[in-house]
Amino acid sequence: MDISLRQLRAFREVMRLGSISEAARTLSRTQPTVSTTIANLERELGFVLFERQKGRMVPTPEAHYFLEESVFVLDRLNLFSRTMRQIGDMNKGTLKIACLPAASTFLLPREIVKFTKDRPDVSVSLLMRSSAIVEELVASQQVDIGFAETPEPRSTLDIQNFEFDCICAVHVDNPLASKKMITPQDLDGIPLAALSREHPMNHAITKAFDDAGSRMFHKFDLQTAHPALELVENNICCAIFSTITAASYKIYRFEKPSIVFIPFSPGIKSSISVITPAQRPQSMLARAFFDQLVEELERI
Repeated sequence: MDISLRQLRAFREVMRLGSISEAARTLSRTQPTVSTTIANLERELGFVLFERQKGRMVPTPEAHYFLEESVFVLDRLNLFSRTMRQIGDMNKGTLKIACLPAASTFLLPREIVKFTKDRPDVSVSLLMRSSAIVEELVASQQVDIGFAETPEPRSTLDIQNFEFDCICAVHVDNPLASKKMITPQDLDGIPLAALSREHPMNHAITKAFDDAGSRMFHKFDLQTAHPALELVENNICCAIFSTITAASYKIYRFEKPSIVFIPFSPGIKSSISVITPAQRPQSMLARAFFDQLVEELERI
């Protein structure tokens, strides 16, 4: 059986209007065309849909049953068409993102707000995970986009890398807050909050202190950078971390910041990447968010 959508639409209009001529006018077709369409439909079905009585189209009982099925199919098709248009316009769908802790509290949520503001039917899943876990989630195609410390190259990942400077965070009342640049000599013996001693960034900071002959007082050993903000806000230490963490803080405390961020010398880089699955194409929705996130990171 080969029933076309044109036949279903013509049948529905004849049933609704009770007239071939009226149905033809509604469908912007000629009366003979609609008559032929209905006759071909009856031939495909193998039974009569209308009794022709004195120029009137009288539906058979089978026609009333077939109408229910036809309306169901056409309504589903209309819904499907609307949904696909929304997907094509990137107004419907699901986005799965995994993010390292430094950007998951404020930076990524702000980007999600910007992205979904005019997309009420787009849903987003945001996972906060360590960089190693983010890498695995992307490689196994469990998420659309990952934001993490730059991983080693591998065939399952597409990687867009960004290099961020490390900066020093000090309380606004700290005497160091007026400096244009902070060096290891400035921090000699001063309590510091830093990432764990095993973290590559901490190795680079320690080397900078050793090369300068300064004492690094690693008072607070942290798994993520955000707790350092609370410690610095209470003026009990300084901290050295990536400008990504500073950007998140400025979103959080944009009205009354109590921390000043000052360039640290010698320059230490923090490598962060936006990563996507290499072995499957991105959805249009994922690509649009990827482009927005990359633009913001370039701005930072």
